[in-house]
Amino acid sequence: MYEHRKQPLLSRLEFLKRVGRHGLVALGVLVFGLGSGILGYHFIAHLSWIDSLLNASMILGGMGPVDPLKTDSAKIFASCYALFSGLAFIGIVSVLLAPFVHRLLHRVHAEEQ
Repeated sequence: MYEHRKQPLLSRLEFLKRVGRHGLVALGVLVFGLGSGILGYHFIAHLSWIDSLLNASMILGGMGPVDPLKTDSAKIFASCYALFSGLAFIGIVSVLLAPFVHRLLHRVHAEEQ
């Protein structure tokens, strides 16, 4: 997927394609995470669709839940979803930054030779 250290730096167009592919992967993880949170809050916590979207968005964004949860199953779901969301956030940021970090390191290494 990435060029070897002895290969030349990618062209700007190829690099932008790589950034786009990484963006699509990050968007896919975000849509999956938000969708599973919405469904979980709606069917497990019995919140409305809009309240489910709000709670899932707030947790996925790292802000925390909005509505109090009444059942144990809803609380267990929310805790699992919060753990998933924290890891998903780190993963999404990593996927988005990877092409830029690789290009920077590749450029620095290429200048050394």
